[in-house]
Amino acid sequence: MRRNNRSDELLLKLQNVIPDSRLLLNEPLANHTTFKIGGPADYLVFPASMNEISAIMMITKEYGIPVTVLGNGSNILVRDKGIKGLVLKFGNEMACIKHTGTVVTAGAGAMLADVSCYAAQYGLSGMEFAIGIPGSVGGAVFMNAGAYSGEMCQVVVAVSGVCPDGSIRRFLPADLNFGYRHSIFQDNGCIICEVELTLQKQERPAISQKMDDYTLRRETKQPLEMPSAGSTFKRPPGNFAGTLIEKAGLKGLQVGGAQVSMKHAGFVINAGGATAEDVLLLIEEVQRRVYEDSGVMLHPEVRVFGEE
Repeated sequence: MRRNNRSDELLLKLQNVIPDSRLLLNEPLANHTTFKIGGPADYLVFPASMNEISAIMMITKEYGIPVTVLGNGSNILVRDKGIKGLVLKFGNEMACIKHTGTVVTAGAGAMLADVSCYAAQYGLSGMEFAIGIPGSVGGAVFMNAGAYSGEMCQVVVAVSGVCPDGSIRRFLPADLNFGYRHSIFQDNGCIICEVELTLQKQERPAISQKMDDYTLRRETKQPLEMPSAGSTFKRPPGNFAGTLIEKAGLKGLQVGGAQVSMKHAGFVINAGGATAEDVLLLIEEVQRRVYEDSGVMLHPEVRVFGEE
């Protein structure tokens, strides 16, 4: 990022809103993504409140600076040249979890596993499916994440967020336009900040048993020990991406440091020193060869950001 009077002025305005400890310049995003891949962000900000995000959005709008939300940094691939503009990453400052009755309220930065465990602790059922999904609540709502027949759309009753003009809005279920790995936030540019979930009372042992079962399934079948962005491809209708990839003989296929996992073919992993270009070339090769083998075109679930 080249400094000039305008960028210095922008930085000063950001520093009036965000302390230097939560505002990093030219920070490599490989340090902040589960893939451990990605070039630098011009500005990397760790917000602590909706009001901070609102102020940031108004500043970036004034200066014409693009804003990218990483959430927890899972389910994404950042290109090797990084991301121009300002990147928001949600961490502990926006990870509060609380409940009233059967409604659990979680900050967008709260990890799904933590929300699942919190709910189980209070005998609340409905979030067991999310125990092993490696992401934050905000990212899960954005993607309508799901597993084991559960999806976020089944439990979300309200979402509070900040819109591109800096206004704060509360979204109800009718507003959310949930679909398979889709929500309204992929279309409207609003930033998810807080999520309300409605759950059901249940005995804690029954909840824990279900969570233990899901955890065991994931640990034995998925390459959780390797850097990745989670499942690489969306599930094709009537089939499984991993099954089609394995059937095409692509387990272990490697481009540079990117590899189709030997443990689960639905995962592309960073086997060591992978670049974003390695991952993208491998994804294209998998798509091509699966299509040749089965006639099914796989579509990436991983979202790609950054400069080509």
